[in-house]
Amino acid sequence: MAKTFTRLMVATLLGAGVSLASLVARADPAPDMNNWDAVVKQANGQTVYWYAWGGEPRINDYIAWAGGQVQERYGVTVKQVKLADTANAVSKVVSEKAAGKTDGGAVDMIWINGENFAAMKRNDLLFGPWVEQTPNFKYVDVTGKPTTVNDFTVPTDGLEAPWGMAQLSFFYDTARVKTPPQSAKELLAWLQNHPGRFTYPQPPDYMGSSFLKQVLSELVADPAVLQKPADQADAQKVLAPLWTYLAKLQPVLWREGKAYPANGAALRAMMADNEIDIGFSFSAAEVSAAIANFELPDTVRSFVFKGGTLGNTNFVAIPFNASAKAGAVVLADFLMSPQAQLRKQNPEIWGSFTVLDMDKIPAADRKAFDALDLGVATLSPAEMGNVLPEPHPSWMELVESEWQKRYGVAQ
Repeated sequence: MAKTFTRLMVATLLGAGVSLASLVARADPAPDMNNWDAVVKQANGQTVYWYAWGGEPRINDYIAWAGGQVQERYGVTVKQVKLADTANAVSKVVSEKAAGKTDGGAVDMIWINGENFAAMKRNDLLFGPWVEQTPNFKYVDVTGKPTTVNDFTVPTDGLEAPWGMAQLSFFYDTARVKTPPQSAKELLAWLQNHPGRFTYPQPPDYMGSSFLKQVLSELVADPAVLQKPADQADAQKVLAPLWTYLAKLQPVLWREGKAYPANGAALRAMMADNEIDIGFSFSAAEVSAAIANFELPDTVRSFVFKGGTLGNTNFVAIPFNASAKAGAVVLADFLMSPQAQLRKQNPEIWGSFTVLDMDKIPAADRKAFDALDLGVATLSPAEMGNVLPEPHPSWMELVESEWQKRYGVAQ
């Protein structure tokens, strides 16, 4: 979904600004999170500018629906600012802080996770904590889905609200592949027998970087080392198995690894055009939705590796200088509601798995989730198998930069 807004960029921009203490002292009063009625009253009439990735029409439609709901219920207007890269929203907040703009900022809410959240938290660019005081947070599964409170190993500390689960899954056309590979090593062996029939989006595209992290997570000698910052390990030694693997994989990729699809949507289109036999996604119901929309043949099905695949949570966060903090809090709370989560999990709408605990929500809502048809190619939560933890954000930065040195130049 996004590339990294680096520590160096943050430090450079902040160096032109004023001290954090003086900035916070001049900020507008925050909504009183101990008085929800007051938060809702304060939100009424506000306009929330939500900076969110805009690359999928079905997701944009869902955001528009959510905006209509909070307008009707709370008098809050939502305007989506569609991004190609989340780092653009982060850089806007950083620039405003460097310029001393401590209130009335342009960004009210950001769809965020991973290294961008880590950078904003590290540099005190976020409003909060506020999440645990919202009414619908009590339904979130913080035990069975620990990534709802730990974002790429970084504790959220109430600074961002979970609104969707994501786990890497692969898809293949059963008309062309009889037995899909069950690990990164098996994928390499399969591709050596079927050269050109697989590829991955070019890093730092989120999907491409995720594939590299999946391979690294499977091949690293001690997976625990990935849960700590890269500078606390012998990073080149840790990454060595990944480069050895890619040295064998790249020559048998689509177009011999000399060109790459731009993103996950392009990868899906290549499957539809019979250019590849295996693709992958971070959305559990993406394939079913594509089949329903006649984008993919109905012989395509999903699978995961036996040892597990990377999983994480999508969040929304509010910048420290947002103009409509109360409105953003009310919107984020609605996104965690059973109604909003049920609609989000519906593959005909989006197909993103819920962050909620089915044992915590009201019985009627649980029944509605149970009755949801996930689609012909969607794996159930149980079939998704083991969830591998995302590495610390610093590993993603390092993998992307090292990959660029080796394979990023057009050939």
